[in-house]
Amino acid sequence: MTMNPTFLGRPLILCSILAIGHSLHAQQQDLLGLVEDKTPKKEYVTNAFKSTRVIDGQSMEFLGKGVLDTRILHRFGLINSGANNLYGLDQANMRLGFDYGLLESLMIGIGRSNVNKELDGFIKFRPLWQSTGPHSSPVSIVLVTSMTLTTGPWADTSRKNFFSSRMSFYNAIIIGRKFSEQFSLQLTPEMVHRNLVTYTADHNDIYALGIGARYKLSKRIAFVVDYHHIVTGLRRNTYQDPLAVGFDIETGGHVFQLHFSNSLGMNERAFLTETTDNFGKGAIRFGFNLSRVFTLHSKK
Repeated sequence: MTMNPTFLGRPLILCSILAIGHSLHAQQQDLLGLVEDKTPKKEYVTNAFKSTRVIDGQSMEFLGKGVLDTRILHRFGLINSGANNLYGLDQANMRLGFDYGLLESLMIGIGRSNVNKELDGFIKFRPLWQSTGPHSSPVSIVLVTSMTLTTGPWADTSRKNFFSSRMSFYNAIIIGRKFSEQFSLQLTPEMVHRNLVTYTADHNDIYALGIGARYKLSKRIAFVVDYHHIVTGLRRNTYQDPLAVGFDIETGGHVFQLHFSNSLGMNERAFLTETTDNFGKGAIRFGFNLSRVFTLHSKK
């Protein structure tokens, strides 16, 4: 029996066509993959500051979603109080706080300071995040609102005191940019409203401009400055602009800040409205901030 060559060749030709078609399709997919890989993607800028606070004031940084930050802030007495007070170390004030990341751009926090026996809470939201690539933003914009509540005894019990008199409010807009891996800068127009003031000549509303800067000295150490200029609302012959300078030291899951400041208060109402010591005349307090983060809800 003789096989027809045409009959044998057709399957071979068909297989060859299918093999060539599959090869061309694979090459086309590879080429498309190369084109797609080169398409610019939007990337968000992180680690402008190592902590969610510069030193005293809020920074443009946020906690990740599901992350809890336990913060312990210590502020000692005046260094120029002399050796009798161990250069301020005999006196210690603190604030204990808990901050939590609800979303990538939304976080909340609460705290309690022994100064004025004050409770505070805040909400922090980032409507604009510095990014690169398509539809990028050159800066981050962050909104902060907070409330404080004094819980100590009334200074004057002979008059009628209202619960609302214990409350003060803080609002701010942070405009910040990470210029390089080493340097970040932010400006913060801010205001404090106090329901009750000490003297009739005092203003209920205080307006200020905060400036925060960070310069990275090494992989784990950075120099930071936190300054707030009081624009209006306080008596200039009595109150001073709060200034703090220090170093961020990263040690694994901890961020340790060593700093020098002329303010005693450790929330916005306190350090903006009650700073009376002059940094330039040596009225400076040593302090440290300790931050430890815990991931309570991991990403799926």
